[in-house]
Amino acid sequence: MTWPAPLVPGFHPDPSIVLVDGVYTLVTSTFEYLPGLPVHRSTDLVTWELLGHVMTRPEQALLADVPTPGGVWAPTIRHHDGLYYCIVTVMMGPRGCVVFTTEDPAGPWSDGTSIPAVTGIDPDLAWDDDGTAYVTFAAFPHDLQQVAVDLTTGQALEAVRAVWAGSGLYAPEGPHLYRRDDWWYLLAAEGGTDRGHAVTIARSRSPRGPFIGCPHNPVLSSRSTGLPVQNQGHADLVTTPDGGDAMVLLGVRPQGLAQAFSPMGRETFLADVTWTDGWPTGRPVTEVTDAPPESLTVDLSEPLDNEWVAVRRTPTEVATTTPDGLLITGDGSGLDAMQPSFVGIRQRHPRVSFSAAVDASVGVGGVALRLDGDHILAVEADSTGITARATLARLEHTWSTTVADGKLRLGIDLEPASPDFRDGMVGADNVTLWAESAGTRTVLTELDGRYWTYESAKSFTGRVLGLYAVTGTVAFADVTYQGSDRTG
Repeated sequence: MTWPAPLVPGFHPDPSIVLVDGVYTLVTSTFEYLPGLPVHRSTDLVTWELLGHVMTRPEQALLADVPTPGGVWAPTIRHHDGLYYCIVTVMMGPRGCVVFTTEDPAGPWSDGTSIPAVTGIDPDLAWDDDGTAYVTFAAFPHDLQQVAVDLTTGQALEAVRAVWAGSGLYAPEGPHLYRRDDWWYLLAAEGGTDRGHAVTIARSRSPRGPFIGCPHNPVLSSRSTGLPVQNQGHADLVTTPDGGDAMVLLGVRPQGLAQAFSPMGRETFLADVTWTDGWPTGRPVTEVTDAPPESLTVDLSEPLDNEWVAVRRTPTEVATTTPDGLLITGDGSGLDAMQPSFVGIRQRHPRVSFSAAVDASVGVGGVALRLDGDHILAVEADSTGITARATLARLEHTWSTTVADGKLRLGIDLEPASPDFRDGMVGADNVTLWAESAGTRTVLTELDGRYWTYESAKSFTGRVLGLYAVTGTVAFADVTYQGSDRTG
């Protein structure tokens, strides 16, 4: 079957999936953003609905002092004895490995139980026939390890053990353990989460090992190809509605010459799987779906919906919706702060126009494209004029202008680069920062977007487009996102 590609667009890496009573539930990583761990639901693996998030309360994650690229890494979602479990590592944070539970994946989820014995990343959760819970995780960058755990208390029931060193590629990680017939299969990601990314697998008669690798590892990879989806890996197996097999996995949609740069970061895809002689083989995603254009105008008469995120705190801590628009009050810190006064939505398309009507008469703020605290593009207004800002690895350049009196609109346009040498654009996309007043649009600057991509920043995140304030209270109205998958 042909699946949407991507399955879930925009910054949604490290997918994990579970099938319960005909309903698929999928979670993905969020790193420094809250709410954390978005929960998507589908009955056909084609149409997806964002139910909510696992982490909706700051105390569940404790991200306030967690630096980039730390935060909420690589979850696993599973179902056992009537409960959904989501286990995850809060990297560089005080919680470490933590497992959350709920009866309804829409939430609310529990406050979570920490598991101190799990000191690595990418934890998986599986149960054997007698109900023993095993957490298998990556002791990055060396091997995969495992420990039996009391999930009620978070205490280890044994010493941590090494179970598989991988197939020989770099950095085995992202483990998932499954029972299939008389075998236990251990799926892994190897080769790093870049162009060498690959899916490998081993099996054993016991969940505790020893595990023997598949003779034709890796079982899926897009490395050394010209496929439009690269970095394919970090997979989780699932049964399809027709009884077949597939795996959700992460990938990127690189743009421009030589497919070098990925503005949206790592997204979720789905690949078909076939089994031969007791081993699976995945078919790499070979094409990208040309989805219909999307035009979104934000309803500011109600609280921001689940698509909106903030940095190390929740959007409701940053923004207030009123009959007159959305209000953000700055505390004097900029977009490079640990907790900027910023709310945003993921870039989901290669071609985007994002803009808002901005009233900064009693404050300073505007619209921004944020990859992380060191890689930011913004158009900012105050009572004296307009400034475009480009921050690259903490180096900043600005362009300033004044505009005519009247209603002010600030925007960011993203135009994909052509893969053709003759175009002269070898980056990911062309970024235009602009302001409009009294019917006149002023372009403050145009930039090569390659420097604000996953490959350049290496912060594991993707672009988020949003609204912010530095000082005072800035009012926003008529917030629009217009996106298209058309790259030519």
